[in-house]
Amino acid sequence: MKQALSDQRIINCLNANYGIKVARLTFLPIGADMNASVYKAEAYDQSSYFIKLKRGHHDDISATIIALLHDAGIQQIISPIKTQHGRPIQHIDDCTLIVSPFIEGQDGFSRDLTDDQWLTLGKVMRQIHEIDVPPSIQLMIRREDYSPKWRKAVQSLYTHIESKPSTDEIASKLMTFMKNKTVVIHRLVDRAEQLGMQIQGQLPEFVLCHSDIHGGNVLMDENDIIYMVDWDDPIMAPKERDLMFIGGGVANVWNKSHEENFFYKGYGKTEINMAILAYYRHERIVEDIALLGQQLLLTSVDDQSRVESYNHFIAQFEPRGVVEIAFKTDEGLI
Repeated sequence: MKQALSDQRIINCLNANYGIKVARLTFLPIGADMNASVYKAEAYDQSSYFIKLKRGHHDDISATIIALLHDAGIQQIISPIKTQHGRPIQHIDDCTLIVSPFIEGQDGFSRDLTDDQWLTLGKVMRQIHEIDVPPSIQLMIRREDYSPKWRKAVQSLYTHIESKPSTDEIASKLMTFMKNKTVVIHRLVDRAEQLGMQIQGQLPEFVLCHSDIHGGNVLMDENDIIYMVDWDDPIMAPKERDLMFIGGGVANVWNKSHEENFFYKGYGKTEINMAILAYYRHERIVEDIALLGQQLLLTSVDDQSRVESYNHFIAQFEPRGVVEIAFKTDEGLI
């Protein structure tokens, strides 16, 4: 969602703090983060930059993690460009600005990874999961606690969707859809709760996880080099926190068995805890239902993002989508 900051204000900030003389700034309507917006800045010297504007003032954990990955020899990352004062972020009004080189290419939502790219992704993810994260950095990263926050948020929507139809067209359509999927939604929430309680006592090893490594966060440039992007929300968690996306079907891609085979050929031999994998696949859907449900049912901002959010919501329930895959993962435990 575009933040309430003028293009000229951003252009002036880039010039003053990065020495970038912007010829054109273009808003990019991508990403699902309601608290961030992204732009492409084209400079007079023909260079291009990826601009991320996040609401609030942040000590950018992503820059710390990217530096850690870079020091570990991982090349499939994009380092932020530092300000003229050597900082990886810049505060601007009530927002935080992060600047990176702009990578021309496509993401995994719009283009299939090749077999070699799946192998590379597997190798890189194994490297990330095996990094020894210093205690000082671990203190900066959130740790998995299997919080019921999103399950409770969805449960709070139950009575709302049973109320009288909304005058808002998108909200009314979503209420009808959710009523038709009541049994499925209850199953997702209840099973996430059961699995969460079950695995808490297992004390699995925690590793550094990206936490949202779906197709939209894997970029492929014109030379077929892949990059893992959007390190805004890393977490110390079981490796299954990342592995759930491989074969998980987010946006109805990455749901083919041969892709998993090449990924794990690169990742190497490992024992996957299927209960934890099933938990994460359920819990992520629950989180999306909560966030999208709150956005569409509890607010009435009329813009194109509401249509996109509604389409994303219902797509989860399509054949070979995340819901079907989560249930199959769970059924495999029996």
